[in-house]
Amino acid sequence: MRDILVTLFVLGVLPLCFRRPFMGLLVFSVLAYMRIQDLTWGFARFQRWSFLVALVMIAGWIAAREKYPPVRSMRTGLLLFLLVWVGLGHFFAYGEAPVDSAGFIEYGKIIFIALFTTAVVRTREQLRILVWVITMSFAFYGVKDGLHGFVTGGGVHIIRGPGGMIEDNNDFALVMAMTVPMLIHLATSERNPRLIRGLKMMVPLTMFTVILTRSRGAFLALLVALSALVWRTRNRMMGVLFGVVAVGAIVVFSPSEFQERMSTIATYEEDGSAMGRIRAWQVAMRMVEERPFFGVGFGRFQTSYLDFEPNPTPSQLDGHGTLVAHNSYLQIWAECGTPALLGYMLLFLASFFDIHRVRKEASRRYFASWILSYCTLFEAVLATFLIGSVFLNRAHFDLGYHLHAMVLVFGRVAFEEMTDSVRYPVRGGSGGPLVASKRRGFDAGSRKQRGFRTTPLAEGA
Repeated sequence: MRDILVTLFVLGVLPLCFRRPFMGLLVFSVLAYMRIQDLTWGFARFQRWSFLVALVMIAGWIAAREKYPPVRSMRTGLLLFLLVWVGLGHFFAYGEAPVDSAGFIEYGKIIFIALFTTAVVRTREQLRILVWVITMSFAFYGVKDGLHGFVTGGGVHIIRGPGGMIEDNNDFALVMAMTVPMLIHLATSERNPRLIRGLKMMVPLTMFTVILTRSRGAFLALLVALSALVWRTRNRMMGVLFGVVAVGAIVVFSPSEFQERMSTIATYEEDGSAMGRIRAWQVAMRMVEERPFFGVGFGRFQTSYLDFEPNPTPSQLDGHGTLVAHNSYLQIWAECGTPALLGYMLLFLASFFDIHRVRKEASRRYFASWILSYCTLFEAVLATFLIGSVFLNRAHFDLGYHLHAMVLVFGRVAFEEMTDSVRYPVRGGSGGPLVASKRRGFDAGSRKQRGFRTTPLAEGA
């Protein structure tokens, strides 16, 4: 039954995706992030629905009479540079292993969707809808698994995510940590009381889902997300108090297995998993030292691992386990070289700088609170991803690149909106030119005096 519903849904929205490419981007986001196809058990689970939707929305964008090209900026240039550089690296790859063409195609798709986002998301409302869709796609699993863990008293151990790029429990946990500031942003920016209550209920459940994964890196990333939100709150004392209460609740009510795993952070020398990560980092640095320009090649870290490990373990020699860098920055450095790492880090630097510029300008104007709210959202989510990536292989994570595109769109929309000095007057300024405003509704006639005074000021003096 689920297979039929998913199939009917995707096929039914294809005409809409063609007529309105922005709607295609929303459907693609649901398939890529919520992965409704992984909730089925039959034929629909193995279909490439997102690829089909991508083809249709691209065709619709090309056929549209009015369309916009991707935004031209340093960040779009960096995205294209990374794609070209990674492609060139295939010709200078290390070893005799076959080229990871499937992985490179997936990486190209990620870059393309990021560029496509800058072309079809043009307004504040479209950005809001996209943030809603992405947040709810992830929050679905945060609420579902959080409720399951609450009912079982924390006895659930999430060992894998729904699928795709968040199938690994550590990757899934990082996404849940990034979802927390998204939910808080929506809860503080919406006006519907029912929506606000529902969103606020989702926050602790999603935080609990992070705990159920037992991921130490994601837990540290969650602390960074909360710290970023507290730092930007209007009342920092209340924010700090909330953070202390939240962390205290985690310590008191979290499963004993989680507490034991977190305690190994201080005694990492005695933890086999932590020492394995350190050895992987050392291997990655040996790859960088020998091949600093193009690296060992995209997707070749595992096949090249033993050549750079002087003391492999018996299980590694037998081919058991997955050999990864356990660090996104070392991953892209070892596989794609120093220029790729610099381009990757410049993306984050440019996004944070853009957010800073927008925040600085919005702070000078009245009625720009929604802009400041988005600044806090993107700061917190990007900071969470940056810290979580220290412990995870997420250099080629689609949401990371999508975030850069969304920040780029947000910066453009925010500055375009703030050019209207009437809607967003400068603080302490004249407020812009006066404009006529027609009264509507019951207030269309003469405005009556309100309050205790019923006479003009001159007569009542």
